Amino acid sequence: MAKLEAMIKETIARGARRQVRLVAHPLRREVLRLRRKVAELSGNLASLRRRAVSWERALGAGPPIARVSEEDAQAARLSPRLIQRLRKRLGLSQTALASLLNVSGPAVAQWEAGRSKPRGANRTALVSLRKVGRREIKDMLARQAEDAPASKRARRAPAKRRRRRAKKSRAKVTRRRRPQRPRAASRSGVGTPSASQPRKA
Repeated sequence: MAKLEAMIKETIARGARRQVRLVAHPLRREVLRLRRKVAELSGNLASLRRRAVSWERALGAGPPIARVSEEDAQAARLSPRLIQRLRKRLGLSQTALASLLNVSGPAVAQWEAGRSKPRGANRTALVSLRKVGRREIKDMLARQAEDAPASKRARRAPAKRRRRRAKKSRAKVTRRRRPQRPRAASRSGVGTPSASQPRKA
């Protein structure tokens, strides 16, 4: 009787463990998925907090450039030589100055050569840069590099891949166009004058 009771208990326990396993296994997978999701969200939240702190610092520091009015900008003297002196005083290249003003590099070269003149907002920004030092310029460039959209970096990768593919295709074409070397004479001597054959007069 005791053995029968023990067997019944073991059978019930085995069935209960099977049922628990059937229920617990999907729950365990769901818990793992939720843990990964929480870790991902925590990483995104940390990055957003860092970005918010940087923006708060930037806002607390005040505007990097003391903007001047359009009347003062129009009245200010701004010759090609003065633009070049301003750029050199700030330690900027033409490309860096163009990046700060959101214009192209050739535009700055045209201003310094006297072929064109900065107008409107560009003239106002150039006049405003007179009140800025090198340290502020470095901070502006660093902030500009941090705020650069990731889409630009994403666009560069396909361009690099296209250049690599173009190089590979050119290399294949050059390999195909190489002149073939003349085949070596066959060992049987076909096509070569034999020493035993007399030469025709």
